[in-house]
Amino acid sequence: MTDTAPASPLPDGQALAALIAGKLCHDFISPAGAISSGLDLLKDPTAQDMRDDAMGLIEASARKMVALVAFARVAFGASTSAERFSGAELGELVAGLTEGGRATLEWRADSGDYSKAQARTLVNLAYLTAAALPSGGAAVISTRRSETLEISGVAEGARARLKPEAVAGLAGRPLAEGLPGQWIQPYWLWLTARDAGGSLAVETDEGRVALTVHMPN
Repeated sequence: MTDTAPASPLPDGQALAALIAGKLCHDFISPAGAISSGLDLLKDPTAQDMRDDAMGLIEASARKMVALVAFARVAFGASTSAERFSGAELGELVAGLTEGGRATLEWRADSGDYSKAQARTLVNLAYLTAAALPSGGAAVISTRRSETLEISGVAEGARARLKPEAVAGLAGRPLAEGLPGQWIQPYWLWLTARDAGGSLAVETDEGRVALTVHMPN
């Protein structure tokens, strides 16, 4: 019989906050570093011929940073004092974050209002759907309201896939091995849906990944 190392326990509140903070720092460091590099170029008297390139780098990186912060406020935090969000503004948050990626994103979500829990679920599911297409493809995000709210994300592409860490997180399982940064957002999506009284289903096939959440309307 082969011994199997036990999985790590699920994180408590403090550990969960640390994992989310670590992910956000990882996401923010790239555009922040690029802005710093661009400013260094502007100040370098020997690199004045690269001034236009530096300004372009700063501008693009600043837009990326703003998009990341705006997304994170809804996806991981309490956002503003707003209690509800429109489908249009949530679509803009996700589009700003996925712009320039290899996957295309089609937003078919209901334009009506979403509670904080619904909004958090929707934007995280949309992000993870697009992230399942590392080599490109099409991600479609849609919602349907009846007795419950159904939130669906379908990723189709030649190499559509979920990493093992994401599969564990989406199932609400602890991370047995792999990178915590790849596990925490899928687990956060599962936790958000569960705490709101909902459920999360995952379907994978060759070239296709589908995430579906049902939660109170």
